[in-house]
Amino acid sequence: MYLDETLIMTDIEGNSNVEVLELMAKNLCDQGLVKESYIEAVIDREKKFATGLPTNGCSVAIPHTDIQHVNRKAISVGVLKNSVEFGIMGEESATTPVKLVFMLAMDQQHSQLALLQNLMQVFHDETILNKLASESSKTRIKDLLLNQLNFPVKGGE
Repeated sequence: MYLDETLIMTDIEGNSNVEVLELMAKNLCDQGLVKESYIEAVIDREKKFATGLPTNGCSVAIPHTDIQHVNRKAISVGVLKNSVEFGIMGEESATTPVKLVFMLAMDQQHSQLALLQNLMQVFHDETILNKLASESSKTRIKDLLLNQLNFPVKGGE
């Protein structure tokens, strides 16, 4: 799993979840971690299977798509300047104002499950979510996540 400061985007300004997803996916593509097809695939998947989660503190989204669009396992973190509405996972039409986006680029199905389980523990901790949402230092966001995820995450190799 790859995570470094280049994959952490703070003060993202977007008028819609599509704008936010496009910006974050393009960054993953620019880093060579995903194929260009990932950008459209992650947006299309979000439209069909919403990933917004109303959590205590601030709502989060965990957009991802199929493994064939991924070159290397990575996680990108987006801190939005202003919340953007995302559909709620498992709901037909309800939305939640998302402040934190955890975009996953997974190259194997089984590794996604382990990461999602670890992320869910982070999402249940209101203090950590509020820290992530208000932190401006990309290094501190990365360090906080690495400490919480208990997952083999590698920085800039």
